[in-house]
Amino acid sequence: MKVVIFDMDGTLLDSKKDITISINHTRKINHKLPPLSEEFVVDAINMHDRNLAKLFYNSDIYLSEDKALFEEHYAVQCVQNSYLYGGVKEVLHRLVECSVKISVATNAPTEFAVRMLSHLGVYELFDIVIGSDRVKAIKPDPEMLNTILKFYGFNKNSHKAWMIGDNSKDMLSAKNAGIAPIFVTWGFSSNGVGGVTLKNPKEILEIVL
Repeated sequence: MKVVIFDMDGTLLDSKKDITISINHTRKINHKLPPLSEEFVVDAINMHDRNLAKLFYNSDIYLSEDKALFEEHYAVQCVQNSYLYGGVKEVLHRLVECSVKISVATNAPTEFAVRMLSHLGVYELFDIVIGSDRVKAIKPDPEMLNTILKFYGFNKNSHKAWMIGDNSKDMLSAKNAGIAPIFVTWGFSSNGVGGVTLKNPKEILEIVL
């Protein structure tokens, strides 16, 4: 058995415009703060050690009213501008055709992941989608990945598994779960450290198949 676990934002799809719009909506309504750029938001998200509440809302902790307003707005916004990276859909279909098990581990709430992947026509290809609300600890903790591997009955002695993502948290989660990390450069970050670095989604097939 072969298992490929994908990160979502910055790996399967580009969501930075909608994320930024919803963050700026929350900044304006709750804090009267000026808008942030997409580049700033993406860089902040990809930082290994950061306080997003401070960076996005100038507060020391993530306030419940900010979380509520962001999620209310993003529930509608998340499917307005998001799109799959070129070649991703074809690669997913090819993996499924070749009996590779594919799933998603994202630090976004599962509700948003399901909505976005469904909107883009690929949700049904995945066996399981796990978001931040389904685990006690998000990536780089290996809980998400271990949950998915357990779902498949994964045996490290006879099966193969890869974690494909675009930031250090993805790579560390793979290391912590004992599976192979693959870093992709087409998403939110062009620089990263992984077992393998890919520049094109089709290169996934060369490794997995």
